[in-house]
Amino acid sequence: MLLVFTVITGIAYPLVVTGIAQAVFPHQANGSLVKDGGGPVASSLIGQRFNLPSQKGQPSGSPDPKWFQPRPSAAGPAGYDPKSSGASNLGPNNAGLVKAVRDRRTAVAAFDRVPPSSVPPDALTASGSGLDPDISPAYAYEQVNRVAKARSLDPAAVRKLVAEHVQGRTLGFLGQGRVNVIVLNHDLAALKRR
Repeated sequence: MLLVFTVITGIAYPLVVTGIAQAVFPHQANGSLVKDGGGPVASSLIGQRFNLPSQKGQPSGSPDPKWFQPRPSAAGPAGYDPKSSGASNLGPNNAGLVKAVRDRRTAVAAFDRVPPSSVPPDALTASGSGLDPDISPAYAYEQVNRVAKARSLDPAAVRKLVAEHVQGRTLGFLGQGRVNVIVLNHDLAALKRR
Protein backbone atom coordinates (compact mmCIF):
# COMPACT_ATOMS: atom_id res chain seq x y z
CA MET A 1 0.00 0.00 0.00
CA LEU A 2 2.86 2.37 0.84
CA LEU A 3 4.40 1.83 -2.59
CA VAL A 4 1.03 2.20 -4.38
CA PHE A 5 0.14 5.46 -2.59
CA THR A 6 3.67 6.79 -3.03
CA VAL A 7 3.35 6.32 -6.78
CA ILE A 8 -0.19 7.78 -6.86
CA THR A 9 0.29 10.78 -4.55
CA GLY A 10 4.00 11.35 -4.98
CA ILE A 11 4.41 10.90 -8.73
CA ALA A 12 1.18 10.55 -10.71
CA TYR A 13 -0.88 13.28 -9.02
CA PRO A 14 1.86 15.98 -9.16
CA LEU A 15 2.52 15.17 -12.83
CA VAL A 16 -1.19 15.39 -13.72
CA VAL A 17 -1.65 18.70 -11.82
CA THR A 18 1.51 20.16 -13.37
CA GLY A 19 0.42 19.07 -16.85
CA ILE A 20 -3.03 20.62 -16.44
CA ALA A 21 -1.54 23.85 -15.07
CA GLN A 22 0.93 24.09 -17.96
CA ALA A 23 -1.82 23.44 -20.51
CA VAL A 24 -4.52 25.71 -19.07
CA PHE A 25 -2.59 28.45 -17.18
CA PRO A 26 1.02 28.43 -18.46
CA HIS A 27 1.79 32.08 -17.52
CA GLN A 28 0.57 31.64 -13.94
CA ALA A 29 2.07 28.15 -13.54
CA ASN A 30 5.49 29.51 -14.45
CA GLY A 31 5.44 32.32 -11.86
CA SER A 32 3.71 35.13 -13.79
CA LEU A 33 7.09 36.32 -15.03
CA VAL A 34 7.59 39.74 -16.61
CA LYS A 35 10.10 39.43 -19.45
CA ASP A 36 12.31 42.01 -21.09
CA GLY A 37 14.36 41.07 -24.12
CA GLY A 38 13.29 37.45 -23.73
CA GLY A 39 14.58 36.98 -20.20
CA PRO A 40 12.63 37.28 -16.94
CA VAL A 41 13.15 40.52 -14.98
CA ALA A 42 10.48 40.16 -12.27
CA SER A 43 7.32 38.40 -11.23
CA SER A 44 4.08 40.35 -11.42
CA LEU A 45 3.04 38.62 -8.18
CA ILE A 46 5.77 40.05 -5.92
CA GLY A 47 6.30 43.74 -5.33
CA GLN A 48 9.69 45.40 -5.31
CA ARG A 49 11.21 48.77 -4.62
CA PHE A 50 12.16 51.21 -7.36
CA ASN A 51 14.99 53.14 -5.71
CA LEU A 52 17.89 55.20 -6.95
CA PRO A 53 21.16 53.29 -7.06
CA SER A 54 23.51 54.04 -4.17
CA GLN A 55 25.91 56.79 -5.18
CA LYS A 56 28.40 59.02 -3.47
CA GLY A 57 26.62 61.79 -1.60
CA GLN A 58 23.18 60.27 -2.14
CA PRO A 59 21.31 58.34 0.52
CA SER A 60 20.88 54.65 -0.24
CA GLY A 61 17.37 53.52 -0.85
CA SER A 62 15.87 56.85 -1.93
CA PRO A 63 12.85 56.36 -4.20
CA ASP A 64 13.58 57.02 -7.87
CA PRO A 65 11.25 59.74 -9.25
CA LYS A 66 11.34 58.11 -12.71
CA TRP A 67 9.32 55.11 -11.52
CA PHE A 68 5.89 54.55 -10.01
CA GLN A 69 6.41 53.67 -6.37
CA PRO A 70 4.77 50.71 -4.59
CA ARG A 71 3.10 50.78 -1.22
CA PRO A 72 5.30 50.40 1.90
CA SER A 73 6.41 46.90 2.84
CA ALA A 74 6.91 45.36 6.29
CA ALA A 75 8.57 42.23 4.83
CA GLY A 76 12.12 42.31 6.15
CA PRO A 77 14.24 45.28 7.25
CA ALA A 78 14.53 46.71 3.71
CA GLY A 79 11.03 45.61 2.65
CA TYR A 80 9.85 43.29 -0.12
CA ASP A 81 11.91 40.37 1.19
CA PRO A 82 10.07 37.20 0.07
CA LYS A 83 11.84 35.21 2.80
CA SER A 84 10.31 37.48 5.44
CA SER A 85 6.75 37.92 4.25
CA GLY A 86 4.31 39.33 6.75
CA ALA A 87 2.71 42.41 8.23
CA SER A 88 4.00 44.55 11.07
CA ASN A 89 1.08 43.44 13.28
CA LEU A 90 0.92 46.93 14.80
CA GLY A 91 -2.55 48.04 15.88
CA PRO A 92 -4.15 51.34 14.80
CA ASN A 93 -3.42 52.92 18.18
CA ASN A 94 0.26 51.91 18.24
CA ALA A 95 2.38 55.07 18.60
CA GLY A 96 5.06 53.68 16.27
CA LEU A 97 2.55 52.99 13.51
CA VAL A 98 0.85 56.38 13.92
CA LYS A 99 4.25 58.12 13.64
CA ALA A 100 5.26 55.99 10.64
CA VAL A 101 2.01 56.85 8.82
CA ARG A 102 2.46 60.58 9.55
CA ASP A 103 6.08 60.45 8.34
CA ARG A 104 5.10 58.53 5.20
CA ARG A 105 2.30 61.01 4.44
CA THR A 106 4.72 63.92 4.68
CA ALA A 107 7.36 62.14 2.57
CA VAL A 108 4.95 60.97 -0.15
CA ALA A 109 3.27 64.39 -0.38
CA ALA A 110 6.66 66.10 -0.78
CA PHE A 111 7.91 63.49 -3.26
CA ASP A 112 4.79 63.66 -5.45
CA ARG A 113 4.28 67.41 -4.81
CA VAL A 114 0.69 67.05 -3.67
CA PRO A 115 -1.15 68.18 -0.52
CA PRO A 116 -0.79 65.67 2.36
CA SER A 117 -4.59 65.33 2.52
CA SER A 118 -4.68 63.83 -0.99
CA VAL A 119 -2.24 60.96 -0.27
CA PRO A 120 -4.19 57.66 -0.54
CA PRO A 121 -4.13 55.18 2.37
CA ASP A 122 -2.24 52.50 0.42
CA ALA A 123 0.70 54.91 0.08
CA LEU A 124 0.92 54.95 3.88
CA THR A 125 0.27 51.38 5.02
CA ALA A 126 1.83 48.04 4.15
CA SER A 127 -0.16 45.08 2.90
CA GLY A 128 -0.74 41.96 4.98
CA SER A 129 1.97 40.03 3.16
CA GLY A 130 4.35 42.92 2.67
CA LEU A 131 4.83 41.70 -0.93
CA ASP A 132 1.74 43.16 -2.64
CA PRO A 133 2.63 44.44 -6.14
CA ASP A 134 -0.63 46.40 -6.47
CA ILE A 135 -1.52 49.98 -5.62
CA SER A 136 -4.83 51.79 -5.90
CA PRO A 137 -5.64 53.69 -9.08
CA ALA A 138 -5.74 56.86 -6.95
CA TYR A 139 -2.13 56.36 -5.85
CA ALA A 140 -1.02 55.58 -9.42
CA TYR A 141 -2.71 58.72 -10.79
CA GLU A 142 -1.18 60.81 -7.99
CA GLN A 143 2.30 59.84 -9.25
CA VAL A 144 1.68 60.63 -12.94
CA ASN A 145 2.97 64.22 -12.94
CA ARG A 146 6.16 63.34 -11.04
CA VAL A 147 6.97 60.40 -13.33
CA ALA A 148 6.18 62.39 -16.49
CA LYS A 149 8.38 65.29 -15.38
CA ALA A 150 11.30 63.04 -14.37
CA ARG A 151 11.16 61.24 -17.74
CA SER A 152 10.37 64.33 -19.86
CA LEU A 153 7.15 62.70 -21.07
CA ASP A 154 3.74 64.17 -21.75
CA PRO A 155 1.63 63.71 -18.58
CA ALA A 156 -1.36 62.77 -20.77
CA ALA A 157 0.61 59.83 -22.23
CA VAL A 158 1.62 58.63 -18.76
CA ARG A 159 -1.96 59.05 -17.48
CA LYS A 160 -3.20 57.01 -20.46
CA LEU A 161 -0.67 54.28 -19.62
CA VAL A 162 -1.97 54.15 -16.05
CA ALA A 163 -5.57 53.96 -17.31
CA GLU A 164 -4.61 50.97 -19.48
CA HIS A 165 -3.24 49.19 -16.39
CA VAL A 166 -6.20 49.75 -14.05
CA GLN A 167 -7.76 46.39 -13.22
CA GLY A 168 -11.30 46.25 -11.87
CA ARG A 169 -12.60 44.16 -9.02
CA THR A 170 -12.04 40.42 -9.29
CA LEU A 171 -15.19 38.79 -10.67
CA GLY A 172 -16.77 42.25 -10.57
CA PHE A 173 -17.34 42.30 -6.81
CA LEU A 174 -14.24 41.07 -4.92
CA GLY A 175 -11.63 43.54 -3.67
CA GLN A 176 -10.97 46.97 -5.10
CA GLY A 177 -9.61 48.36 -8.34
CA ARG A 178 -5.84 48.09 -8.59
CA VAL A 179 -2.74 48.78 -10.66
CA ASN A 180 0.16 46.33 -10.76
CA VAL A 181 3.26 48.52 -10.27
CA ILE A 182 5.65 45.88 -11.64
CA VAL A 183 3.83 45.60 -14.98
CA LEU A 184 3.15 49.36 -15.12
CA ASN A 185 6.84 50.22 -14.66
CA HIS A 186 7.86 47.58 -17.19
CA ASP A 187 5.57 49.15 -19.78
CA LEU A 188 6.64 52.65 -18.71
CA ALA A 189 10.22 51.81 -19.66
CA ALA A 190 9.02 51.10 -23.21
CA LEU A 191 6.75 54.19 -23.44
CA LYS A 192 9.19 56.31 -25.48
CA ARG A 193 9.49 53.53 -28.03
CA ARG A 194 5.79 53.61 -28.82
